[in-house]
This record gives sequence, structure tokens and C-alpha cells, in this order.
Amino acid sequence: MPARLRRYLPILDWGRRYDRDAFSNDMIAAVIVTIMLIPQSLAYALLAGLPPEAGIYASIAPIILYAIFGTSRALAVGPVAVVSLLTASAVGQIATQGTAGYAVAALTLALLSGVFLMALGFFRLGFLANFLSHPVIAGFITASGILIATSQLKHILGVSADGHTLPEMLMSLLEHIGETNWITVVIGLAATGFLFWVRKGLKPLLRSMGLGPKMADVATKAGPVAAVVATTLAAWGLGLDGHGVKIVGEVPQSLPPFTLPGLSPSLLQQLLVPAIVISIIGFVESVSVAQTLAAKKRQKIDPDQELIGLGAANLGAAFTGGFPVTGGFSRSVVNFDAGAETPAAGAYTAVGLAIAAVALTPLVHYLPKATLAATIIVAVLSLVDFSILKKTWAYNRADFLAVAATILLTLLVGVEAGVGAGVGLSILLHLFKTSRPHVAEVGLVPGTEHFRNILRHDVETHPDVVMLRVDESLYFANARFLEDLLQARVSEGTAVRNVVLMFSAVNDVDFSALESLETINTRLCDMGVGLHLAEVKGPVMDKLRSTHLLEHLNGEIFLSQYQAWRKLTGPQDRLAAQ
Repeated sequence: MPARLRRYLPILDWGRRYDRDAFSNDMIAAVIVTIMLIPQSLAYALLAGLPPEAGIYASIAPIILYAIFGTSRALAVGPVAVVSLLTASAVGQIATQGTAGYAVAALTLALLSGVFLMALGFFRLGFLANFLSHPVIAGFITASGILIATSQLKHILGVSADGHTLPEMLMSLLEHIGETNWITVVIGLAATGFLFWVRKGLKPLLRSMGLGPKMADVATKAGPVAAVVATTLAAWGLGLDGHGVKIVGEVPQSLPPFTLPGLSPSLLQQLLVPAIVISIIGFVESVSVAQTLAAKKRQKIDPDQELIGLGAANLGAAFTGGFPVTGGFSRSVVNFDAGAETPAAGAYTAVGLAIAAVALTPLVHYLPKATLAATIIVAVLSLVDFSILKKTWAYNRADFLAVAATILLTLLVGVEAGVGAGVGLSILLHLFKTSRPHVAEVGLVPGTEHFRNILRHDVETHPDVVMLRVDESLYFANARFLEDLLQARVSEGTAVRNVVLMFSAVNDVDFSALESLETINTRLCDMGVGLHLAEVKGPVMDKLRSTHLLEHLNGEIFLSQYQAWRKLTGPQDRLAAQ
């Protein structure tokens, strides 16, 4: 029972070894991440269409719950750009921003996402996320980055605009371009330029001034805070809100409240599919970051337990005034670089954010929304990577098609359509590729016991024997392909008297493929041709032994391909079909 508990509560494992050094490192990391998260949390709430405090609330309880249930030592959980965009897209189709119904729908979305993730984790179904290929994910994130950056231009310009697709956003911006507030533009462009410079130029400058590498890195990570402080003071001191500059306004001074998601059947039905999409995208992003950071310290994570940890985090967000969350790349990297040793660093970060929620929220009253928009734009443009199109075009045109379709549909139709197309195309491409498995006719490399493709190597063959290496597991989608290929090869008018199927690369044979093998065996028997199998893997052989195929096999089963070659082409001729 204790081992089972430790599986579901990783805190019982790392908590036993927690010491003063780990506490010191975790506290330092927590301070750095907290400083970074305050403006970031406010910005992502703005992106999700929610009040700014929702971003802070979504970064407190979820972090603590992930620290208890998660397995990554460095993953920092909270609002992220792509999930915030998906939230705004899903909830915006149900309720109007600023209404109670909008906030309740966001809570419900987090609830459904949490339940779905935990169900996947408990039933160990994390492998389902593999149906999203990496190129498709890269294409979706690139398109999402463009959508997110475009959606924030209205705050940079100080105009009202809406839309969920790129054409809608651009048309709306053009329609309201005459309402541009030039003071807001100055603030937005200045903040954006400063933040870009901080990312590239501040650290080298500080190092040239003699500051240590760690302190220079901390100062660079805290760059957005400087932009927040400067623009807030400017807006307050100059009374810019009276000149049309939109500010954050009053933010409640309180800890996250207890909230109840909506449970009406119609609302749950409307949000179910978006919740599944958000869960899968969030999990894929989170587990990728967690595995990358864990590998650097030779640690490991449990993807199924990660599902439970992220599910618990989303449930926490649903009942504490938040919205869907996941593990963020930028904050996790900062957490890792700052020296976080255990998930306790996240819990300490939550404490810091709770203090900020109670004591520091009045300080952001005059924070211009243009500054938060600049923070989002700078963060998401680093996600845009069009090189994936060039790479996939050069390597695999089918993958290029999937990436291009995902990008275009996400930009022109919407994020749900983009994700759906990506998943659908990934599955279709997999089925297409495996439905035509690579089957090579092989021959003996002279002077060896190795067999290679006759089209690629100078090998020995025998006119009476056809040896085929099947380079794919056999299942319903490709079983007929092997039937047709063998029929064509043996019917070419040659004197083939034996066929050997080399199964060294076959990891599984499903029932449809079994029936195809039985059909092949019957046809070859009628033609007077022997069917033999070689190098069959143990698990596959175990399955075949439980069937009638081996009893009626019109040939033999050989341990190795060379053994088959020696027997079927040797001096003691046994070429006649049995």
C-alpha cells in the first residue's frame, strides 16, 4: 500500500529526502519565478478574456496541487499563452466577456479539463497524446502564436476589436483603426521594444558591467517587472487614464475565493470538446517541457502521473476562481535555471503569489493594458517557427501537408479546427504509411549469413525461392497489401516453389492479418508453393500458436533466415511444397 500511495502521491517520495540545501535552492527559485509570474499571470488572464486577478488565482492552488501529485521537479504550472487563447475561443462562443456567465464557463472548462486529465491518468491512457505528431504540434503553436500576437494589437492601439480567426481580427482592427489612441501606442511600442531588448541585450550589458552570470540572468528574467513599474508610474503620475489609456483598474485584495463551476447539461455539452482539446494540447506541451528538464538532471517523470498532477491542478483552478492551466515553458525553464530542486519550489511560489494577491494588487491599478499586451506579444512570438515548414518539405511531404493544413486552418477557421485537422491528419497519415508497409525481397550477402534488399545490394538469390522481409507489424490496414503483393510476385510466371516471410520486424499480428496469412497459405498451397516463416518474435509466435495457422502451414518455421536459405536451397533439395 505505501508503494501504491507513493505512485499517486510523489510528494511522499521526494519529501522524505528534503533537506536544508533543497529548501534554500527552492526558495531562491520561488522568489525569481514569483517576480516573473505576477505580470505574466495578469497578462494571460487578459488574453483569456477574464479579470486580471483570475490569472493570479489560477497560479496559486494549481501550483500547490501539482507539487503534491506531479512528478517533475522543475515544471511550473499555471496559465500559458496557448491554453489561454483556447479558453477565450471556447468560452467566447458561449458568453460575452465581462459577464458572470463568461467566468462560470471558464471555471467549468477547467473542471472538465481536470476530470478528463485525471481519468486519462488513472486509466494510464497518456499514450493517446501521441496521436498529435510533433510537426503538427509545432504548426499549431506557430499559428497560435500569430493569433495571440494579433489579438493583442487592439490593446497596443487602444481600440476595440474582436474575432477568433486571423481575417476576422485584421478586419476588425481595420474597422476601428480610426479610434487609435496614440498615447497608448507609444506605451505599447515602447514596452514591446524594451522587452525585446531585455531578452537579447540586457544580459550581455550587465555582464560587461561586471555583474555575475547568475545575477545578470535574474535581472534579465525580471525585465518585464521593470516595464510594468515604469509604465504604471507613468500612467499614475501623468493621469494617462484620463487621456483614454486603458488601465487594469481595481483588482480585489484577497486570496483565491471558493468558486463553483456551472454544471448545467447544456453548458457541459458545449464545453466538452474544447476541454478535451485543451487537455491534450496542455498535456503535450507540459510533458515535453518536463521530460526535457528532467533529462538534464538524469531524472525521470511518469507521464500517467503527470496527467493526474495536471488534472488536480485544473480542478484546483476550477474551484478557486481560475481557468485552465498547464505547465509553462518559460516559467519552467526559469524555475529550472534558478536552481529548483523539488516541486516544493512551486508551493513557495504559490505562497509568494498569495502574498501578492493580498498586499500588492493595489499597485497594479494604473498598469496600462498595453504593457500586458506587450508582455504577451514578446512571449508568444518566440513560439512562432516557420522553419518547420521548410524542414518537413525537405524531409517528408506528407508531414509538410499536415503542418501546412494545421497552420492554415488554425489561422483561417479557428483553433479548434486547427487542432482537429492536426489530429485527423496525423492519424490518416499514420494509417496511410502503415497501410503500405515496406516489404523488401532479400538475398544472401556473399560470405555472410546476412540478408539484404536485392535492389540495394549485390546478393545471392535462388530462382525457386522468394524471400520477403516484412518491415511493419501486420494489422487490418495493411493485411490485404501483403496478400496482393505476394499474389503478384508468385504469379509472374516464374518457377517459384517456396516463399519465406522474414518476420524480424513484425511486432504484432492482429486478427485481420491472421486471416490474411491463412488466405495466403491456402492460395500458395493450391499453387503448389510452400509458405515458410523465419525469425518470428516470441510474442508473435505465442499468438500464432493459439491459432490453427501453424497446424495448416504449408511449410516450416525457421529460427533464422539463413537456416531457411540453407534448407531450401541446399544440396538435399526440399523444394517441393508440402
